[in-house]
Amino acid sequence: MEVKVKYELEFPINSSPQLLYQYISTPSGLSEWFADNVNSRGEYFTFIWDDSEERARIASKKTGEKIKFRWIDINNEDTDYFFELRILEDEITKDVSLMIIDYAPESELDEAALLWENQISDLKHVIGSV
Repeated sequence: MEVKVKYELEFPINSSPQLLYQYISTPSGLSEWFADNVNSRGEYFTFIWDDSEERARIASKKTGEKIKFRWIDINNEDTDYFFELRILEDEITKDVSLMIIDYAPESELDEAALLWENQISDLKHVIGSV
């Protein structure tokens, strides 16, 4: 199995940090742009795409700023991989961007970045930031 490498992407988003946080931290918000359906039970989230399902646990969060999901395996054990959604706001210009921290096999980094670009495009449409 190919080792996954960590990468970061940043997307400018025309939104308030408070509104954006609702879309990155709640099942209803995430199901509007990230996955076809998102369910949660406590700190555990289930992400559903077409006919695949992945589970993650909230590893950390800071209201209004960031949320980090750690992927869990079929035995409900944490894996080494996570994805983090972090809201950045420029102190002077008040410009808002979303930083994505994720992992992908090195041979699939371009595809992973393209997938995030498509998902962030969906997010921008949902919040009216286009």
